[in-house]
Amino acid sequence: MTDTKEAALFVTCLIDLMRPEVGMASARLIERAGFTVVVPRQGCCGQPNYNAGDRKGAQVLARAAIAALEPYETIVVPSGSCGGMMVRHYPTLFDAADPWASRAKAVASRVLELTQFLARHPPSAGAPGLAGKIAYHDSCSSLRDLGVHDEPRALLRSMTKAEDVPFAENETCCGFGGLFCVKYPDVADRIAADKCAAIIASGADSVVSADLGCLLNIGGRLARMGSPIKAVHIAEALAGDA
Repeated sequence: MTDTKEAALFVTCLIDLMRPEVGMASARLIERAGFTVVVPRQGCCGQPNYNAGDRKGAQVLARAAIAALEPYETIVVPSGSCGGMMVRHYPTLFDAADPWASRAKAVASRVLELTQFLARHPPSAGAPGLAGKIAYHDSCSSLRDLGVHDEPRALLRSMTKAEDVPFAENETCCGFGGLFCVKYPDVADRIAADKCAAIIASGADSVVSADLGCLLNIGGRLARMGSPIKAVHIAEALAGDA
């Protein structure tokens, strides 16, 4: 194993392709927590394949991720979706007799979603965080796969210019759901409409989440509704990049 003060950052496909600044903000926060950030060569975690029932395809991608991440004692993922795939599904993805099974379990035991990591290793003071009224959206994967609830809220409360605004739909799905929005676009659209109506009714200036998939879905719907509310990843909010 490498030094425990070194953290591997699993960037995720959506962050890499759609909003790389979230990855940069995550890296700065990890560094402020006293760790050296390493970004191993990586690809997809395999979640889309897994959700589509393509177990063999998911195994191929999981093996690549496991091989890239297993040298590191601390693995940070700025996404509940990818983190949930690794923590919850990697350990059961391979048959018990498969040598990859033990390797998958070992990696899964060292994976932390970003807010879990920051709750354990608070970052030093940096740029002022996001200001204004913030509605926090719990992604399904963060909340249900990883049990993340209090950590992001505690981190947001540490931003002195921010006000946490509760809203009725904070723990319900945003309608994205990975392949769900592709398979059932009409249902997904109605779910997103209800979610965004609740965010608008809260009076929030920004909606924050730890999953970029949710934020892209929510932000797009808010824009189509003519709302000025910003959809911000929690890494950007805490790093003062929003």
